[in-house]
Amino acid sequence: MKPKILISFLLLIPFLGWAQHPDLRKTYNFNPGWKLYVGNVTHAEAVDFDDNSWKSITLPHAWNEDEAFKKSIDSLSTGIVWYRKRFTVPDAKDKKVFLEFEGIRQAGEFYLNGKFIGRHENGVMAFGFDIGNLIHTDKENILAVKIDNAWNYKEKETNSGYQWNDKNFNANYGGISKNVRLHVTGKTYQTLPLYSILKTTGNYIYAKDFKIKEKSAVVVSESQVKNESGQTKSLVYEVEIKDADGKSIKVFSAPAQVINPGETLVLTAEALVNNLNFWSWGYGYLYSIHTRLKENGTIIDELTTKTGFRKTAFKNGMAYLNDRVLMMKGYAQRSSNEWPAIGLSVPPWLSDYSNRLMVESNANLVRWMHITPWKQDVESCDRVGLIQAMPAGDSEKDVTGTRWDQRKAVMTDAIIYNRNNPSILFYECGNESISAAHIQEMKEIRNLYDPFGGRAIGSREMLDIPEAEYGGEMLYINKSAGKPLWSMEYSRDEALRKYWDEFSPPYHKNGAGPLYKGADASDYNRNQDSQAIEDVIRWNEYYEARPGTGTRVSSGGVNIIFSDSNTHYRGEENYRRSGEVDAMRIPKDAFFAHQVMWDGWVDVKKTGLHIVGHWNYKPGTRKNIYVIATGDKVELYLNNKSLGYGEKSDGFLFSFKNADFKPGVLKAVSYSTKGTKLAEKQLQTAGEPVSLKLTAIKNPTGFKADGADVALVQVEVVDRLGNRCPTALNLINFEIDGPAEWRGGLAQGPDNYILAKKLPVEGGVNRVLIRSTTTAGTINLKAFSDGLKPASIAVETLPVKVQNGLAMQLPAYGLAPNLDKGPTPSSPSYVDTRKSVKIITAEAGANQDKANLSFDDNELSDWVNDGKIASAWIKYHLEKESTVSAVSLKLNGFRTKIYPIQILVDGVTVFKGNTKTSLGYFVAEFKPVKGKTVTIQLLGSGTSGQEAIGLEVNGKKLDDGIERAETKLKGALSIIEAEVYTKP
Repeated sequence: MKPKILISFLLLIPFLGWAQHPDLRKTYNFNPGWKLYVGNVTHAEAVDFDDNSWKSITLPHAWNEDEAFKKSIDSLSTGIVWYRKRFTVPDAKDKKVFLEFEGIRQAGEFYLNGKFIGRHENGVMAFGFDIGNLIHTDKENILAVKIDNAWNYKEKETNSGYQWNDKNFNANYGGISKNVRLHVTGKTYQTLPLYSILKTTGNYIYAKDFKIKEKSAVVVSESQVKNESGQTKSLVYEVEIKDADGKSIKVFSAPAQVINPGETLVLTAEALVNNLNFWSWGYGYLYSIHTRLKENGTIIDELTTKTGFRKTAFKNGMAYLNDRVLMMKGYAQRSSNEWPAIGLSVPPWLSDYSNRLMVESNANLVRWMHITPWKQDVESCDRVGLIQAMPAGDSEKDVTGTRWDQRKAVMTDAIIYNRNNPSILFYECGNESISAAHIQEMKEIRNLYDPFGGRAIGSREMLDIPEAEYGGEMLYINKSAGKPLWSMEYSRDEALRKYWDEFSPPYHKNGAGPLYKGADASDYNRNQDSQAIEDVIRWNEYYEARPGTGTRVSSGGVNIIFSDSNTHYRGEENYRRSGEVDAMRIPKDAFFAHQVMWDGWVDVKKTGLHIVGHWNYKPGTRKNIYVIATGDKVELYLNNKSLGYGEKSDGFLFSFKNADFKPGVLKAVSYSTKGTKLAEKQLQTAGEPVSLKLTAIKNPTGFKADGADVALVQVEVVDRLGNRCPTALNLINFEIDGPAEWRGGLAQGPDNYILAKKLPVEGGVNRVLIRSTTTAGTINLKAFSDGLKPASIAVETLPVKVQNGLAMQLPAYGLAPNLDKGPTPSSPSYVDTRKSVKIITAEAGANQDKANLSFDDNELSDWVNDGKIASAWIKYHLEKESTVSAVSLKLNGFRTKIYPIQILVDGVTVFKGNTKTSLGYFVAEFKPVKGKTVTIQLLGSGTSGQEAIGLEVNGKKLDDGIERAETKLKGALSIIEAEVYTKP
C-alpha cells in the first residue's frame, strides 16, 4: 500500500529582490541599453563592431513584436538577429559575476568582449553564465548575442528539434523576450538556481510540521554554497524571516560548518515559526527570507528570497490547500500570455493585472500550456494568489530518445528555478499521456530537487498510472476516489467580443462563419450570449460531480483559454478567440459567468448574479434574456414591472423567452427556495452616443521611463450621463505626443488594426497600449471620432536611473500582493449532498469475470456484455442494506449514445427511462428505497444522441468511452464506472 501523497508547503518567488550588503552581493537590472539588428551580419560579436545604426531598445523585447496578433502563429517571422550591450560593472575586482537570462527564443550564442562564452537552445528556460574571470573590471564590456528563432531549429549537439517549438500553441516571439539580471557576489557565495550551463541549484525554502489552526510550521532553508576564495571557511548559516510589512519575525541559524577551497556544500537551518500567514487562493501573502553566510560574525553573503508558506494534500480524489478542500477551477492559458503588438514582453505590473483578472473571475488555477511560463508570470501568480500547474516542455504526445531527454532537462531546470514559488501546486509532465516509466523518471527529478514542496506531479490522462499523483483528460469528466482528476481543458469554443448577439450591431448570428478544414465551425464562431451559455452548460456537469457528491468525485477543470491568443484558431479570425477576456483583457460575458459559478472553494456562494448582454436594442426587438445566478430562482423586472420567473436549466442558467425590448432598466433578482432575496443586478439603456472617454490603467508604482513600461488606455463611447454605449462601433482616431511609443490595440479589420492609430471600439469600448521611452516627461493622448466630443488624457513617466548599462531597480520592485480573498477559511468548503454505498461484488449476464471493472475506480476499464439484450444486465451487491436514492453511471458512448434502462433495488423497479448524453456521467435519481442489491438492466437498443464526436486539432477523435466491438451491437450494455448513493 503506497503512502498517501505527502504534502506540505509552498515556496519562493524570486531571487530577484535581494538585500544589498555593502561590497557584497548586488543584483542589477540588466534590461537597459541594448541594441538590436534584425538580420545576420558578420563579426557582430567583435568588440570594435560599429552598432551605432542599430535600434536602441530596452529588454524584454522580441524582435518581431510588431507581428503579435497581426499575423497568425504559423506566419510569425523567424530568422537570425543580433543583440548587443555595453556595460561596466563597478567594484567587480576579485568578485564573482553572473549573468541570468530568464529565457530567449529559440537559441542563442553569447559573446563577451569578442569571446564565445556559451550557447542555450531550448527556447524555454532560464540559464546563466559565470563571467567574473572574463569581464573587464576597469573598463567597458560588450556582450553580443546571436539569436535564431527558426521553427525548425535543431540542437547543435544532437541534430534534434524541440518538440515544443510548435506552430499550433507556442507563439514565436523571437529574441531576448524575457528579463535579464547581473549578479555580483563574493568568492564564497550562495549559488543561483540556474542548472543549465552553471549546474547550480540555489536555495530551497520550504515548511513542514504544519499546524494550520495554530498558524505555525517549521521553516527550513537550504542554500547551496560554493567556496571559490582559495581559503578554508568556517561559516554560520543564518536565516531571518520578515513579514510582508518588513518586520522581522524570526532569526535562526545552524552551527558553524567548515567548507574547503573549491568545495560545494548545502547549508541548512530550520526553526518553528508561529503566527504565520499562510499563502492561499486570492491571498498572495509572501515573506522575505534573508539567508546569510557569516564568517567570524561578519556577513560575507546575503540573499533575499520572496516566498510563501502553505500546506497541500492530494488524496480522496481531491486537492487540499491549508487543510481545506479546493475544487480546481480556472483556465488553460498559453504560456506566452501575450498582448497585441508586444507579445509576451510586458512589464510585471501588466502580468499582475492580467493574472489578477483570473482571480477576480474566481479562478483559482491557471494551467500554463506545453512550456514553462517565464519567471515574471510565475512570480506574478504568487502575488495575486493564483495556483499554477507548471509544465516543462512538450507537444501532444509522449516521445523517446533525445526528445525525451530534452523534456527531462527542461523539467529539471524548471523545478530548480521555480521550486520556491508557493503558487505552483502541480508539475505537469505532458499535454498527453506518457508512459509509467516516463512519469517515474519525472517523479524522481521532483523527488531529488523538490521533495518537500507539496506539489503533485502528473500529466494529462494518467488515469490508470499509479505513479502519477494527479491527472485528467480534456473535454470530458473524470472522477476518482484516489488521486485528484481535473479536466485539462473542458471548453474551448470561440467568440469575438464584438459579437453580442444577432440583434446587436454587427448582428452576428450564432455560429455564422467559415468552415474549419472543411468541417462545421459553428462552435468557434459563437456570439457572447452563446459562449456564456455554453460555459454554463459545460461547467455545471463538473459542478454536479464536485466533492461532497460521493466517494468518487471530480476535482474540477480548466477552461481553455483566459485571454484571446495569437495561437492556432478555428474561427474566422487569424487568432484564437476562446478567451473569457479579449487580447486587451476586456471582459466578455463569459468572464462574468465564471465569476458567478466559481464563487466558492467547492460549494458555490448563493449571491452570484449576472445578466448576460446589454439593454440597448431597436424598438420592436424581441429576444431571449439570460441570467446566470447561483440562487434557486430568478425574477426579471423591466421598468419595475415583473416579467416573471426564469426557466432554470444547467444549474445556473435562467431563461426568459421572447422578452420585448423597451428602454429603461432591466433588473434581475435572485431568491432562495424560501423566497429570501439573495442578489440583485440591473442593466440600463444608454442614451445616444455623445462623447469619448479615456481612462489610463498604469503601473501602480508609477509609469517608468525605462523604455519597457507601458500604460493601458481605455477608450469608451458614452452618452451624456457618461454611460458606455454598448452597441457603438465608432472608428476612433488617436494623436499622441511626448516621450512615448505607440503600440496600439486590436479590433476586427485589416491586419486586426495592429499598430494603427485608427481603430474602432467594439461594444462601445477598446484599449490601446503606449510604451515609454527612456526620457521622462508628459505624454498627451487625444481621441477623436466623427460626431462625438473628443477626449484627451495626460500621463507622466518617471525617470529611471541607469548607470553604465545597469539599473538597481528591478522590474517588479514595489508591486503589492493581492490579499482580497483573505486567509483560508477554517470552515468546511462543502456539504455532503449524497453518500456512496460501497459495492462488494457484482453478478453479470455475460463476462462475469469482468464485472468488477465496472466499479473499480478506473475509467480506462469497463464491463461489457456480449451484445445480446438477454445478457444486458448487472447486479451489484452492497456492503450493507442501505436506503438507495441515486445511481451514477459512466456508460460507453457517454457523449453520443442514449440507453433505455431500468434500475431495480432488491428487484423493485425504482427508475425506468432513457439515459442522457453528457461529458461523462448520467445520474438517475429516484424515491429512496431500502435494499442490498442494485440491478442495472438494458431495455432495448441504444440510440444516437444529438452530439456527434468532434475532433481535436490534430485530428484525434474526442473521447466517448472505451472502444469495444460489442458496443456496436443492438443489445450492448457497457459500464465504465457505477456508483450507488444514499442521502447523507
